[in-house]
Amino acid sequence: MQSDLPHTGAEVEPSDFLSKTPAQDTPSSSDELTDEEWAELERATDPDLPPDEAEPHAHGAGWVQAADKAEAVTTPDPATPDPATPDPATEVVPTEAAESMVSERAADLTTAIGDEDVPETVEGSSDETTEPVASEVAEPEPVLAMPLPRIIAVANQKGGVGKTTTTVNIAACLAEQGYRTLLVDLDPQANASTGLGLEPRELEYSIYHVMLHDQDTDSCIEPTEIKNLFVLPSSLDLAGAEIELVSLLSREHRLRLAIDSVIDDFDYVLIDCPPSLGLLTINALTAAHEVLVPIQCEYYALEGLGQLMRNVDLVKASLNPDLVINHIVLVMFDPRTRLAGQVVDEVRSHFGKTVCENVIPRTVRLSENPSFGQPITTFDSDSRGAAAYRAVTQEVLNGQA
Repeated sequence: MQSDLPHTGAEVEPSDFLSKTPAQDTPSSSDELTDEEWAELERATDPDLPPDEAEPHAHGAGWVQAADKAEAVTTPDPATPDPATPDPATEVVPTEAAESMVSERAADLTTAIGDEDVPETVEGSSDETTEPVASEVAEPEPVLAMPLPRIIAVANQKGGVGKTTTTVNIAACLAEQGYRTLLVDLDPQANASTGLGLEPRELEYSIYHVMLHDQDTDSCIEPTEIKNLFVLPSSLDLAGAEIELVSLLSREHRLRLAIDSVIDDFDYVLIDCPPSLGLLTINALTAAHEVLVPIQCEYYALEGLGQLMRNVDLVKASLNPDLVINHIVLVMFDPRTRLAGQVVDEVRSHFGKTVCENVIPRTVRLSENPSFGQPITTFDSDSRGAAAYRAVTQEVLNGQA
């Protein structure tokens, strides 16, 4: 575009500053330059004319002001918003358009996240959304006191204190809760075997053959009528094992080697020890990780407890450094007698938290169930004895003794 203004020198291409002039169709404003001012400005920018310093009055007196005015008109002020561009902060969207916009954004969000629920907008707030609240919080699973598999020896050198009854019923309670449990009958009387429905005289092999004649352990294990409960039975031949073991190599580790060969198949191994502190009991303490001691709530039951503690310390010092007495169970508790309460207080004062909180009451049903070849959990599942042994088993599981 060529300018309509007159030229006084060589023709000048005014594209550098004419591009900044307002459009011709822009409404007239008082800020626009007059024809005289544009002519003065063009003369001022003519390169053929000498600079102002050489000839101060070569140009009109107001050409500098005209140039500043032209710059102010043609250059937009960054602080002044363009009227053609709406401000998003002050833009008012009609109600219907706003609802349409929200619907479109919700549809886009649903498409992006698939089938998941889109959080709903809180009533009265256009910017905040409520976070979905979890309806259920997963509870942590209980942690067992010791890692599986666990080998527990039920020991007390005094006879008639409920070792076999405790071993059989705790083993049944463990199996009832889904743990694969092996009961090792190390008592020559074989009461634990008969108490679970087995007839030792009719069995070809027993724990005696495993410990004395190197019989394969897996071939001697017998199943029971209770799911997850198995027995390594005893026999009357075990009565002479004390003498035969004396001359054998590694005589204290015979039972440990037998259990190690099948331990991967079980979660719990309970060993019913004989009422003595001979080589059979030493074998049990050497093979076990823990010791559970049943104590009858009578005076004589306390007399031999000190000797048992000393023997456990001897085995721990020389044969099994990891052995610990984890639980002491008070059995045959008769609340009608003052002596039973005194024995309970005495044991708790000496052994503290090692003593289980729950006690086993003296009941007729616990005396009857061995004659039927069943544990109390199947013989009379709703009896006080069954409830007591289930509570003690839970303490054994959680290590809360």
